[in-house]
Amino acid sequence: MLSPITIISFLVSICLIIGGIWVGNNVNLLPAVASTNAPIYDELFKVLFAIGTILFIGMSGLVIFSLIKFRRKPGDVDDGESIEGNLSLEILWTAIPAIVVLFVGLYSYDIYDRMGGMESLGSHNNHSHHINEERRIWGGIGSSNSIESPLNASSTPLTVDLSAMQFAFIFHYPEGDIISGELHVPVDKPIALTMESKDVIHAFWVPEFRLKQDVIPGQPTILNFTPTKVGRFPIICAELCGPYHGGMRATVVVEKEEDYQQWYKQNAKQVDLEV
Repeated sequence: MLSPITIISFLVSICLIIGGIWVGNNVNLLPAVASTNAPIYDELFKVLFAIGTILFIGMSGLVIFSLIKFRRKPGDVDDGESIEGNLSLEILWTAIPAIVVLFVGLYSYDIYDRMGGMESLGSHNNHSHHINEERRIWGGIGSSNSIESPLNASSTPLTVDLSAMQFAFIFHYPEGDIISGELHVPVDKPIALTMESKDVIHAFWVPEFRLKQDVIPGQPTILNFTPTKVGRFPIICAELCGPYHGGMRATVVVEKEEDYQQWYKQNAKQVDLEV
């Protein structure tokens, strides 16, 4: 026969789980969805937010209950009851976090793999493996795990070079020989951003894209993504890189194809080139 405390604990746990799942699916703290990566990342955030809500409310409630239930009574100066241990409880509070951590780790890896993962550029270019083996590609264009917009699943990625330095992001478009302080890209077009740092470690972070990638000196990295929403979105350096780190910002301008072509032709040194 189950005791009343066991039944109450079970019902409270069910309510916490249901409440956490509801919060995870209905309370949105993230910015706008503006890339193909974002919906996949948001799946993981909802799961982590639900788990965090359950733990926060559950632990806070337990602490408040303990403060009220087990507070010292007026005039009570005796030592507390000596309790040696509870093996069942210790197994329970060890097993549950272990299972949660294992689940989060496996699910996080699945999300990472679905977003493209990271692999050596040498695997894409066997002829120059000795040159590219230290470079990394994130986003997986050219692999089975790549994420591409259904509107442009077979289109060739637009290649842009990014140079990060204290304290600016500089973008270079090789085909038109354009140098810009803003990243202009057409919507629903795969982008291959080749990133390289000129001095210290920086980080390329666009919250609306759910992308954050370190830019490391001596290790060029290709970041692949596909923007899906027209607008202007902030690019933030998310790695402490010096005294003016907080001011190291730029903007990614996602435009309709015709608007992008107009910007390109106005700025390209060879206007007869087509992207």
